[in-house]
Amino acid sequence: IGVDVFEGEPADMMEKGVIAPVRVTKQAIKSASEAAIMILRIDDVIAASKLEKDKGGEGGSDFGGDLD
Repeated sequence: IGVDVFEGEPADMMEKGVIAPVRVTKQAIKSASEAAIMILRIDDVIAASKLEKDKGGEGGSDFGGDLD
């Protein structure tokens, strides 16, 4: 069952001749999940830097290595 965009109603996609490979659907879900995780990580980094500034720290982030 899927959505017939021309009728705006649910329809049997096999009957309509529309076949979507499972691989494409899985990849779309995986890509969306990865994008959501990346956004959440970026939000965490921003929130942590704001907390550091509020505590009187230098702000920014330390990735554990010197660039010297």
